[in-house]
Amino acid sequence: MEEISVLVCDDSALMRNLISHIIDGNEGMKVIAKAQNGQIALDRLADPEIKPDVMVLDIEMPVMNGIEFLKERKARKINVPVIILSSIAIKGAAVTMQALELGAVDFITKPNGSVSADISEIADRLIDMVASYGYTYARRQGKQTYIPEFFQRQRKLLQAERSVAKIKAANLDEPPQKPKLDLAQLRSFNSIEKKEPAVITPLREGGKIELIGLGISTGGPNALRDVFKMIDPHLQQPILVVQHMPKGFTKAFAESLNKICPLSVKEAEDGDKIENGHIYIAPGDYHIVVEQRFGGNVIRLSQEAPRNGHRPSADVMFESMAKVYKNHALGVIMTGMGRDGAVQLAEMRKQGAWTIGQDEESSIVYGMPRAAWEMGAVQKQVPLTKMADAISSIAREHLTS
Repeated sequence: MEEISVLVCDDSALMRNLISHIIDGNEGMKVIAKAQNGQIALDRLADPEIKPDVMVLDIEMPVMNGIEFLKERKARKINVPVIILSSIAIKGAAVTMQALELGAVDFITKPNGSVSADISEIADRLIDMVASYGYTYARRQGKQTYIPEFFQRQRKLLQAERSVAKIKAANLDEPPQKPKLDLAQLRSFNSIEKKEPAVITPLREGGKIELIGLGISTGGPNALRDVFKMIDPHLQQPILVVQHMPKGFTKAFAESLNKICPLSVKEAEDGDKIENGHIYIAPGDYHIVVEQRFGGNVIRLSQEAPRNGHRPSADVMFESMAKVYKNHALGVIMTGMGRDGAVQLAEMRKQGAWTIGQDEESSIVYGMPRAAWEMGAVQKQVPLTKMADAISSIAREHLTS
């Protein structure tokens, strides 16, 4: 099995080493090159001996910064996926959105400034992204690498080993030993058993579609750009979107989508009246739900506890839609790690709503769509390239009762 290879580009030697330590500490992935600015990164990428499957990129760097690198990368038609890991994302969400527009696949913000020993705070998210984007790219290059779930399992096993080591050390009154993984057992885990979807018998037939809800996570920023730039400009139903994204970025993200989408896109605000032909992006750190009102339903935002580890949560949104709209809605679930959205999309289907999911081949991570499919929540799976058409055609077809 080949390793997912990574190029790390950051002007801080400390950060390069910290990031490399996190990545190299995982069986199945390895940093194969480092660079202190964008120009050196381009030189590394031009070396036929250096073939990364994914790249981790800072924004603020001398000689050639991250934005300049992304422009040159685009000009040179370099398609290695780039994950932004930068402190500037905290100060300027618009710069982060510019990076996404220039081809970066996703982003993570550094904790506590540009050089931080607290980088371990975002280690799990970094590994999940490296695993997801690196695996997808490597697979398309013909490499055989571990699946993203392999790295999640590895992390859980390590956490379990640490807990056992602490208990043993406490009982023996001695320092805990460094946890050791059973690599043979771990390496045997590199596939997900495919299950036949459960059968859901709806309580009622599907009716007129009055609202569309879309849940998405890892791989979402660029996938949503692909969908919304091709969405039917005459689509009449409103769309609610839960994209797992940190607080402070969804407003800039909505604005960036609004530039390319023929419909109006905005960050949802508490009390917004849900208007036809409008797209509402759930704000980071807030759940989005629907409140039934005489004269027009409205959006409500809440900071109730995270669901499935997320706030906003697709499950919270779909649950609200199932209660308020029953069989008069369309639920869409797309690329993402984990299971958020699957349970309540199944509830939507049970109530008679229409549902579609992204297929495995086009998903950066086939986690959320797989979970929904296996639960019987998805009527039809479609590739990303046909998602805009699928949403638009189903919405048109069921515009009236």
